[in-house]
Amino acid sequence: MIRQELTTALAGALRALGVEIDASAIELERPARREHGDWSSNVAMARWKPAGRQNPRAFAGEITDHLNANLPAHVESVAIAGPGFVNFRLFDTWLYDELAATIEAGTEGFGRHTFGTGTHVNVEFVSANPNKPLHAGHARGAMYGDSVARLLRAVGHQVTTEFYLNDRGVQMALFAESLAARKQGKDLPENGYQGEYLVEWAKEMPDDADPLEWGYARALQSHKDTLAMVNVNHEIWSSERALVADGKVPNALEELRTAGKVFEEDGATWLRTTDFGDDKDRVLIKANGDMTYLTPDIAYHRDKFERADKLINVWGADHHGYIARMKAAMQILGHQPDDLEVIVTQLVTLERDGAEVKMSGRLGDMVALDEVIDEVGPDAARFTFLTQSMDTRQTVDLTALAEKSMDNPVYYVQYATARINSLANNASTAGHTRGALADTDFTQLVHERELDILRALHEYGEIVAIAARERAPHKITTWLRELASAFHGFYHDCYVVGDDVSAELTQARLWLIEAARIGLVSGLDLVGVAAPTEM
Repeated sequence: MIRQELTTALAGALRALGVEIDASAIELERPARREHGDWSSNVAMARWKPAGRQNPRAFAGEITDHLNANLPAHVESVAIAGPGFVNFRLFDTWLYDELAATIEAGTEGFGRHTFGTGTHVNVEFVSANPNKPLHAGHARGAMYGDSVARLLRAVGHQVTTEFYLNDRGVQMALFAESLAARKQGKDLPENGYQGEYLVEWAKEMPDDADPLEWGYARALQSHKDTLAMVNVNHEIWSSERALVADGKVPNALEELRTAGKVFEEDGATWLRTTDFGDDKDRVLIKANGDMTYLTPDIAYHRDKFERADKLINVWGADHHGYIARMKAAMQILGHQPDDLEVIVTQLVTLERDGAEVKMSGRLGDMVALDEVIDEVGPDAARFTFLTQSMDTRQTVDLTALAEKSMDNPVYYVQYATARINSLANNASTAGHTRGALADTDFTQLVHERELDILRALHEYGEIVAIAARERAPHKITTWLRELASAFHGFYHDCYVVGDDVSAELTQARLWLIEAARIGLVSGLDLVGVAAPTEM
């Protein structure tokens, strides 16, 4: 709201000075230091040459003189800074407008956008083999993929979330043999699957069950149950076996051949991916007639493109080398390079009491994800795995994460929502309930703690847009911590009800904490975390 008003005012000033410019091309940002003002634009430095001015600072002077003579609403003054920045200092009235806008939007509308409308995005994530429980290494991709989908919906995209099951091939057969061996009390086959989970599942399996089909169904249910614990529910579960059975692989191969990028060499069938940036051509069908992993994967992505406009894949760090060949294959099939976006999540190190945790008895070779969730709680797990960018390695201290203290990031944020509920209840008990929004005098809100909350709320819409465009849920968790910090500061320094608090100020503060609640609930929903009313 205020950003649009200021860019419109700048565009008007430039036109008055003989410079035509679209307001959407004008950049505004918040100065690093508050004493420099509330908003700043580099438009003078960006446009002084096309405008035929002597230097950017002189041009900034013309702009500020015009604006100070025709001050826009909410603007106290405009000044030059540095080599030619145009800085705006605002009255607090603009923040009161933001408060009312937050209340009117509510938790479902606050910070939402429509720029994604008309584009269907498929987000595929986790996609683990159905032969063992999910391990802790899947956690980051699971929380991330789900939150990216939530962000995309928040800006208007139609979104489908999907899990791809690699449910055919040697590993599935070996899993079935291992499960059967455990059931019969025999030695595991060479390179068989280890871990206590296999013993547990063997005890559950009926004597007359097919180990492959029963084991597949058990692993799949395990994945679904574990993901549901952290509020992750895929809409589509795609099967490689079904893909092959439906004849979609030969259809994809035929389309690749028609594109003229398939060739035969050394008895194998190859795809000429080097024409599209891959470091070498890739085998589709080996000399012995077996398909490589790439072939059904191409068919799968082709199938997804029949159901969505854009694909986003969330893959683990070990898949980095696979990206170029898949993007090349999709270009051969006629898609633009950016239509397939692959996000690689970096590794996570788990620690407990200062020591690295590498494995557990249940899986044998690594920590099961449901064990982590049981230890720290689903909300703590989700929030923590989303506090850093996916392109950085992350260390998670399970001991600290399990503690319910203000040093725990998710507890810190959730405690703010609980405190807001407590304040509202206490006020109601004392006979104070919120009156009509239109009748509330928000000019009562002048304390710096109050204004900090309002400034944080104002930033949210922009942060949601950036987080969605950059696929960056960590920007939401960062903002949530900042808003929670602003609220906790208010909680300590400002009374909502008291002998020294007027009825008018109580009303304004009741609406202020409701706006803070809306912000916290909205942001927590985007990262899939609950907003408790008591703790």
